[in-house]
Amino acid sequence: MNYPRLNGLVAATYTPMTDEGKLNLSQVAPMVDYLIEQAVSGLYVCGTTGEGTSLTTGERQAVLESYFDTAAGRLPVVVQVGHNCVDESCRLAEAAQRLGVAAVSANAPSYFRPASLDDLIGLIARIAAAAPELPFYYYHIPAMTGTRFDMVELLRQGSQKIPNLAGIKYSDPFVPDFQACMALDDGRFDILWGCDEMWLAAMATGARGAVGSTYNIAAAGHLEIIEAFEAGDMDRARQKQLESVELVRTVARYPFHSAMKQILTMMGFDFGPCRLPQRRLTDDEVRSLRADLEQLGFFDR
Repeated sequence: MNYPRLNGLVAATYTPMTDEGKLNLSQVAPMVDYLIEQAVSGLYVCGTTGEGTSLTTGERQAVLESYFDTAAGRLPVVVQVGHNCVDESCRLAEAAQRLGVAAVSANAPSYFRPASLDDLIGLIARIAAAAPELPFYYYHIPAMTGTRFDMVELLRQGSQKIPNLAGIKYSDPFVPDFQACMALDDGRFDILWGCDEMWLAAMATGARGAVGSTYNIAAAGHLEIIEAFEAGDMDRARQKQLESVELVRTVARYPFHSAMKQILTMMGFDFGPCRLPQRRLTDDEVRSLRADLEQLGFFDR
């Protein structure tokens, strides 16, 4: 089937929490409004960034409903339903279809992992079948799941068993494989890039859509990469991409997503800490992070 493509920057949303680690959904509306002002083109909810695997099924449904209701049709909402319990994935997919989101996505289980490509295809086929009216994107993130198979073969063989297989959220810096996925069957599948600090490299292979964490705080700079690339100004495109590289390297000096949520706090969004097992930053780390960002000129952009 042919589905609308997810072009541009899709923000992998964070899940706002109180200091006690409870959902704080009152913060979703101002965040969505800000992202729309920043010209992101979609939202990807409850993925790695959104701590989906650290939430209960009920919490994940509540987070999705909050983002979906707030978006109110202004931009597409995609939900990640991957879970170590496949039945829970299916429940989340069914709920997403009832709600009317734009698409469903799922990663592989990370504890008992699929032993073969056939096993992985069978697993995601079951999840995709729980929301047959929605396009389904496999979430390829081997650094987190430990599952690494040939994604071209997943698309080729999976499309024979999964009628609503739309593409892949490709969160792995293996550009040749990414390009091969995009080229398969004359570009039949929608392959979304998932490594923010390599966006320009992906664009050079033909990428037109990306899902990322830093689009919450630095969408403007990544949009400038697109603008410069399309204008043929590669010097400017490389410079703006270097700014992204420097930002990611800076944040990665700390527990990454905890630092990202702290940056949101610095920007005026009360998203709280990450839930365990991710720890919150110490006071010294918060001061150090702010100093590092100031040195980058982050707050002046």
